[in-house]
Amino acid sequence: MVKAYLRYEPAQTFGVIASSQSNIIYDHEGKLAIAPALEEVVVWDIKKGTQIGKWKESGNKAEVTSIARSPNNVDYAVGYEDGNIRIWNIKSSTSNVTLNGHKGAVTALSFDADGTRLVSGSKDTDIIMWDVVAEVGQYRLKGHKDQVTQVAFIERPNVEINTAEDADMDADNAVTGVSRAGFVLSSSKDTLLKLWDLSTQHCRETVVGHRTEVWSFAINGKKDIIISGSSEQPLKVWKLDWSVLTQSLEELEAEEQQPQQEDAMEGVENQAPALKKAINLYGHLPRSSRDRVITVQFHPSQEYIGVQAADKSVELYRVRDHDEIRKKMQRRKRRQKEKGKEVEESDEIQVEDEFTPHVIVRTPVKVRSFDFAPVTDVKKAGSIQMLTSLINNTIDVYSAPLPVKKTANEDQPEPVRMHSLDLQGHRGDIRTLALSSDDELLASASNNMLKVWNVKTASCIRTLECGFALCCAFLPGNRHIIVGTKTGELELFDLASSAIIESIKAHDGAVYSLQVRPDKRGLVTGSADKDVKFWDFDMVEDNTPGGNAQARPKRLTLAHMRTLKMSDEVLCVKYSPDQNLVAVSLLDTTVKVFYHDTLKFFLSLYGHKLPVLSMDISSDSTLIATCSADKNVKLWGLDFGDCHKSIFAHSESIMAVQFVWGTHYFFTASKDKTVKYWDGDKFENIMKLEGHHGEVWSMAISKHGTFVISGSHDRSLRVWERTEEQLFLEEEREKELEELYESTLAGQMEKTDLNGDENELESAGKQTMETLKAGEKIIEALELADEDQLALRAYEQAKSRNLPAVLPQRNPILIAMGDLPADKYVLTVVEKVRANDLEEALLVLPFSQVLSLINYLDQWAKKDWNIVLVCRILFTLLKTHHHQIVANRMMRPMLDSIRFNLRSQLQKHKDTMGYNRAALTYMQRDYKSRHMTEFQDEEGPASQDGQEKKRKFVNVTV
Repeated sequence: MVKAYLRYEPAQTFGVIASSQSNIIYDHEGKLAIAPALEEVVVWDIKKGTQIGKWKESGNKAEVTSIARSPNNVDYAVGYEDGNIRIWNIKSSTSNVTLNGHKGAVTALSFDADGTRLVSGSKDTDIIMWDVVAEVGQYRLKGHKDQVTQVAFIERPNVEINTAEDADMDADNAVTGVSRAGFVLSSSKDTLLKLWDLSTQHCRETVVGHRTEVWSFAINGKKDIIISGSSEQPLKVWKLDWSVLTQSLEELEAEEQQPQQEDAMEGVENQAPALKKAINLYGHLPRSSRDRVITVQFHPSQEYIGVQAADKSVELYRVRDHDEIRKKMQRRKRRQKEKGKEVEESDEIQVEDEFTPHVIVRTPVKVRSFDFAPVTDVKKAGSIQMLTSLINNTIDVYSAPLPVKKTANEDQPEPVRMHSLDLQGHRGDIRTLALSSDDELLASASNNMLKVWNVKTASCIRTLECGFALCCAFLPGNRHIIVGTKTGELELFDLASSAIIESIKAHDGAVYSLQVRPDKRGLVTGSADKDVKFWDFDMVEDNTPGGNAQARPKRLTLAHMRTLKMSDEVLCVKYSPDQNLVAVSLLDTTVKVFYHDTLKFFLSLYGHKLPVLSMDISSDSTLIATCSADKNVKLWGLDFGDCHKSIFAHSESIMAVQFVWGTHYFFTASKDKTVKYWDGDKFENIMKLEGHHGEVWSMAISKHGTFVISGSHDRSLRVWERTEEQLFLEEEREKELEELYESTLAGQMEKTDLNGDENELESAGKQTMETLKAGEKIIEALELADEDQLALRAYEQAKSRNLPAVLPQRNPILIAMGDLPADKYVLTVVEKVRANDLEEALLVLPFSQVLSLINYLDQWAKKDWNIVLVCRILFTLLKTHHHQIVANRMMRPMLDSIRFNLRSQLQKHKDTMGYNRAALTYMQRDYKSRHMTEFQDEEGPASQDGQEKKRKFVNVTV
């Protein structure tokens, strides 16, 4: 009979406050922090320090790499390491939109002012424009040669104008050829800044100013200044010239050729024409930090700039207003006069006049990212509030003071830390885990920190300071925890008082391993000083000062009983459950087994090529499993010390191995970021538990194997629960082979440019297994519908000729869907395909199926079914199969029919929309006339013509 096992599934992840691969941002009110937590996004209440929500997509294992907030303040775009982008709703904590187009990690995201378009940059060097409303990629921009580090929309600055003036501006734009699509600015590690014209979808200008990788830039509110940062120490400040941007390239060329023609007529030699540049260098802004820039950001008030480098600081600069700039320029001229220098008469403003260093916010460790609080009135707020995520898994909120007029005795106030989120996670790698005997509490220890968690709620209930922990265990009764440290101490903690009771200098070297004896009366420790020490639990009087000496309570302590000297460093010590044997693994790659009572040598287990890092003995004391840095797990019999099996288990060092109580099943944890489940009798890998993004250092299994907890270098604790779902090894192996095949298949389907000519513009889609499956579903639906229509048509023809005919039996699928017509069935199948996958799914169709689909498009257009989808499919098919369609004369009547039907339906929709828009405009005008009152000056200022003209003074809402 085929053996079945029970499957383990990921239940919950906790311990991560903010991971270091992505940026952190505020919500629109400045009360919540949206922080990346590996493959999840966690929403934190900053003041309370509590978790409000968690955004997790089931099945997603890719880490979050970028987050951006939409102007509607509800949607958030989250980019992942696998190239996917998901739009999350902060109110419902759900994601209904997945955009898939990048082949590498998404490194930059930005919404436009309306929140209807999203631009993304990636490690694959591409920039993709997304339509958020239609949930599709519009096009892909190629031009950078390295990872895109930041992207941002540049739209014309908003100017308050009337409706008539707005219409005039639209008309002017139509004449000059400048559309309202705007521009996108992108920076890359290839040292370039590129300005992309979205109306023509090409690179308008390339800025070659940096000598090293450009990591970030910021654009001010007026959209006329760009500040970019790289690995160079000073920031570069650029001026954006809108007079050049509003002109088309043809007009710029014409302007440049005119003076050249005049020079040629005067006999001056012609030089190569050089077009006017829209982005020109304004100056350099010095920084105090010497590390590379990570983030440059303007404050929402546009009065301050934050610059974060790859160190422990965020520098704030202040933007001077016009009066301050004028005074600064006058002071500069005055100093030049005093020094006897020639005073420059030019009134050109320099970078140092406009931007000045304000204050430096210093943090305890390196900053990963920061974000300003969304406050536009800084003076009313009284300070500059800033959210920072640090690389040690904490979130801090700092308040920087506003500039004050310095007096003789007063200094500038220093920034202060207002809030800190650090309780719910470790600062470093989780080195060791231990479960209480009732499986309700979990102890996790790292460098200088011991945390106790409630396993069910995943909340941290105790945080205690300790040394550099390497091993830990709950003592009998679950009221005390003992920790072995790198310096050789055994630290005993009392959970009730949240205090350390005693620190015992147990060894001269690091305590690598400890285990409580099976009889619960003592423990054993193994250390780098080559000693194995045996300890008994004892009770002594508490010598804390104060209180009645006679009524002093007794407390727990350890009494050293025996020492076993070894020939090499001890890496792991393990008791057999019947307490007969003690196994000791040494640095010389061997495992020595001794009798517990006499410490007499029993067995030596040798065969590993590298030291054994962990081991465990099964509950029946017959098997010992050893795992090593040589990536192998060996199973030995404890009766004769024979090696039952050697298994190449992982691709990196194996850090932990543990049996499930009452079975010969065991788990292994490795530096290859995985946990694996094994059958120790059949020597089979049952399943692989993937999810960690760093080396897995430690592992703890509940008493009867109902759940497993793993701790990792990524600072996360993951709980894997045993389900009732049965698992068969043959099926698991088949699934693994299918996944391997599918991963290579999707890569083979990707379009490759054989000529090596890279176009600047390409489609935004990407072939994945989802698009292939969607294409296959469309093909199946077309075949089914064609058969149904063919049979029905044959029946109608026979009936019209008065021949004997029987009504054909319809397909069971169509009957199950409510006796759907064939064309309606095809439409329902196509509508179920995700909008972002549709274009790539249509590429899978052979040309015979394309002809069939165009026939259905004609039927849908005639019946006015989902005209938007019909147009989208039709344009994609015509663009893809243009040559074959043009060469096929039989298709002309069908295309004429589609054109007629589509135009009539589109005209109908256009009329409806025009009517609705006119009605809404009328209602708006009516509302304004009833609720707005205009106040005007009686005598306005005289115009240039000498005529007085009235000007609007203010509009008041009644």
